[in-house]
Amino acid sequence: MEYGVGYHFSSSFAKAIKTIHSKCEYLGWLLPVAVFIIMIYYSAILGWDGIYILLSFFKGWGSNPNAFFNGSLLQVSESPMGLLTFIPLIALAMLIGWGMIWSISHRDLGSGLGKVSKVLVPLLFVIMVIVVASSLMLPGAGIGLQELFSPEWESLSNFGIWLGAFGQIVFSLSLGMSIAFTYASYTQDNTDLVTNTFTVAFANVLFENFSALGVFSILGYMSLQTGTPVEQLVTQGAGLIFVVYPTAFNALGSWASILGPMFFIAVYIAGITSILSTIEPLSSSIQDKFGLTRKKTMTILCVVGAILSMLYVTAYGELLLDAVDTIINQGAIVFSVIIECIVFAWIYKAEKLTYLLNAHSKTIKVGRKWLITVKYILPIFLSIVWIGGLMDLFHNETPSALIMMAITLAILILTTVILTRLPAKNPDWEIEEKRC
Repeated sequence: MEYGVGYHFSSSFAKAIKTIHSKCEYLGWLLPVAVFIIMIYYSAILGWDGIYILLSFFKGWGSNPNAFFNGSLLQVSESPMGLLTFIPLIALAMLIGWGMIWSISHRDLGSGLGKVSKVLVPLLFVIMVIVVASSLMLPGAGIGLQELFSPEWESLSNFGIWLGAFGQIVFSLSLGMSIAFTYASYTQDNTDLVTNTFTVAFANVLFENFSALGVFSILGYMSLQTGTPVEQLVTQGAGLIFVVYPTAFNALGSWASILGPMFFIAVYIAGITSILSTIEPLSSSIQDKFGLTRKKTMTILCVVGAILSMLYVTAYGELLLDAVDTIINQGAIVFSVIIECIVFAWIYKAEKLTYLLNAHSKTIKVGRKWLITVKYILPIFLSIVWIGGLMDLFHNETPSALIMMAITLAILILTTVILTRLPAKNPDWEIEEKRC
């Protein structure tokens, strides 16, 4: 659906939404701004990983990676007053990352992101194959794999599980984030839209499950060494990268001096390509409405993003990151997918898209089943999961986390309103552009 509408309008997300219905323009800015917020906190993870690239050459995390990551590096504080504790090393690493992002993003899409992705994405795959293969040979790997392939079916009644799963899927596939839409607007006229969509989804599923083999093999090794059940070793998120893998590298001897840097370089590659994709929707929308050049727009966004990202260069940074990620990725983005279904499938009419998609597909065709899915099944099911998941979320989160979530939502809504209400400077903003 996103590929079809993006290809059809061949414009920025905000302009396309406004063209569909002028009163929907708020959604056209809500999503790009939400994705930009993701980009800001994602830069913190990129900075952490940049530090770990250097540490991996000599196992600088020591014998206790968990204590090093949360204590020595992040200096984690559970109090919001931790925002006053500034960590210069992380700030330096993040600013280096922002410099790289700007140097690539301010160029034309083909000469910047296009060329970089052609090199970095295959390199990421090669590195992960080596890392996963090494992980599978660790003693105790079978313990982790057994945990991975032994489902707890009762968890399917937990709304939080579903909301977390949808949050992961929409993030990894860039769905409901105006990213897939934006990329589709750049595609050539002879592009096979439906086949490309299936290829992206299928490749993503394979790569994520393949990577899981490595993660759970290492968790199995850790479980064998410590006598701790796999589910109690690491909770989620950053710990999987900055605690689990260093623990495994500590056990690999001389091999770790090769695999360690390779792995963290792979993570850095994934981070750079992800950030480059998240800046694109807001950039293209701003260029469309306000008539700014790509170079100027990207420079402004990178400077603003770098300044705001300094909030995560504090002792409260990791907890702030978790709170912002939860409300944006599982709250705002999933909600936006529901609204997208209404705008694209009902207001714009999904029936129009079937003709366009099938006309640009050589093999796979969409029809009645697809229409039923995007018009009824997806929005209804997602609405139930979203409401139930948010109820669980607000019930389980700490007061300070809920306050940070509320502030994040307020900033998101305020920025959306401002960008919507500001008068357009580009005369082409009112001109409707379409492709058949």
